[in-house]
Amino acid sequence: MIKVVEVSSDSNIGGAGKCIITFLKYFDRSRFDVSVVLPENSLLLPEIKQLGIKTYELGRLAEKSLDAGAIWSLRRLLRQIKPDIVHTHASMSARIAAKLCGIKTVYTRHSVFEPSRRLSQGVGRCINGFVNNHTADRIIAVAEAAKYNLTATGIREDKIDVILNGVEALTPLENRDEIRRSFGIEPNEAAVAIIARVTAVKGHEYFVKAAKILKDRGIRAKFLIAGTGDEEENVRRQISELELEDTVKMLGFLSDVEPLMNAMDIQANCSYGTEATSLSLLQGMSLGKPAVVTEFGGNPGVIQNGANGFLTPIKDAEAMADALERLITDDMLYERISRTSREMYNESFTAEANTSAIEKVYLELMSGK
Repeated sequence: MIKVVEVSSDSNIGGAGKCIITFLKYFDRSRFDVSVVLPENSLLLPEIKQLGIKTYELGRLAEKSLDAGAIWSLRRLLRQIKPDIVHTHASMSARIAAKLCGIKTVYTRHSVFEPSRRLSQGVGRCINGFVNNHTADRIIAVAEAAKYNLTATGIREDKIDVILNGVEALTPLENRDEIRRSFGIEPNEAAVAIIARVTAVKGHEYFVKAAKILKDRGIRAKFLIAGTGDEEENVRRQISELELEDTVKMLGFLSDVEPLMNAMDIQANCSYGTEATSLSLLQGMSLGKPAVVTEFGGNPGVIQNGANGFLTPIKDAEAMADALERLITDDMLYERISRTSREMYNESFTAEANTSAIEKVYLELMSGK
């Protein structure tokens, strides 16, 4: 039995937290003994406890990658637990504590963003590479773009495994027509949804512009925005200025996205500043929903142009609108891409496939590879 401790500094349930929960649902309990360390009162705690997983709460861990006090608290805890592997999710403190205890470490990079010049050049690159190469025995990148970010900042390529995220398949709901009506979608309208934090780098500005372009072309479609963030007021103002109140709807935060996933016809992703392997894209694929996404970050690792959706340049609303129009107006194209989308999910992006790949990293690490 291999004893593993997962450590996260997240107080809220973000993408990394959802990935941890998925792993905890599917790992092989006959081969692995897994516990979790979280900040005090993390929103992840109830969900993880419900799975019957042992949890530990620590102060000074919340939303901090590095904290001296957290290092010593974690060191004491790890000496008590005596794990074989510590797997960290955005916690340098946990990696340092594990190394002080002589424990093997795995680190998952869940994000993709252009590395700063301070970390990708000169002395900064050397220091960053030295620290990360010595505090992580293996590193999991959730997208090829994440791997590039890591190697660009001095981290050795031979330490990195690219393991794309996986999700549980969503269930096709029988009352789809009723659900669509609840979102204000008319029977003769296509429904396009973007499910993301409403922040500048997620590109909602271009999603709204694409809606305007299609409306002007006479394409009947509803554009639905699910999420909250610091750009909400700016997006609302843009919708008003473009007179799109009847076309674009802001839904706010949805605790359950399954109804929206069933209601929509196409999923959009307009990111241009940070995007790893989008969990919502994978969920949409499990239902056979085509996607139109920017060719940024981890998107090209999920969406293959012309196979399960279309890739467009970043910040290009017209290209986004053109791809959406093709899917909305060509039924045969839509059906082919929908079918391929579901097939690609089943081949590569299931929760089981993702969990098995992570377990393989643990097994190889313990065998000395």
